[in-house]
Amino acid sequence: MTTAPRFVPLANGDWTAEHRALLRGKLPAADRYLRDDADGPPLPNILGLFGHHPQLTAEWLGWNARLLEIASLSPRRRELVILRVAWRTQCHYEWAQHRVLGLDAGLTEDEIAAIAEPGAAWSGVEGDLVDAADQMIDGRRVDDDTWMRLSEHFDHPQLLEVLFLIASYGALAQVLNSVHLPPDPGPDGLVHKLPEPEDRR
Repeated sequence: MTTAPRFVPLANGDWTAEHRALLRGKLPAADRYLRDDADGPPLPNILGLFGHHPQLTAEWLGWNARLLEIASLSPRRRELVILRVAWRTQCHYEWAQHRVLGLDAGLTEDEIAAIAEPGAAWSGVEGDLVDAADQMIDGRRVDDDTWMRLSEHFDHPQLLEVLFLIASYGALAQVLNSVHLPPDPGPDGLVHKLPEPEDRR
């Protein structure tokens, strides 16, 4: 199977002002890349991908902002869930991006490594979040026991956030995997690849 990108991410100079305007204001972290001149910082590959259909992807970017910046879940727990989804779906792009965000949110290198282990032994509510991600990926629903435990820690809005976080990043992973989107280098200039043992469960 080829891993060459099926869509070459657009560079700054490939965008029209109208297309930049469609995405600008949807996700504050993305706005610094969406300048009206072609001399802005290099676009992350995901924005370069979104540039192929900004009428569609602008709405996704706005939705993503709700999950990342307006959520009531703690950043640590949010990134734990996203990284587990990235691991289970073998989404290299999500893994590389959210590894950096996970470290910023308080996850350690050892904890991030444990996310990518078969049957990783997380305890308490974080273990329940990992289980919820696995169950939604495997069976398309959270089982009753896990739901009951999560309900002891989270209110209804937070429970919906957990479900939409898993479902949304699972859907995004399918898109990114299908177009073979290459990961961006991290702040250290390295691309941190997703570990790939035989058993991802």
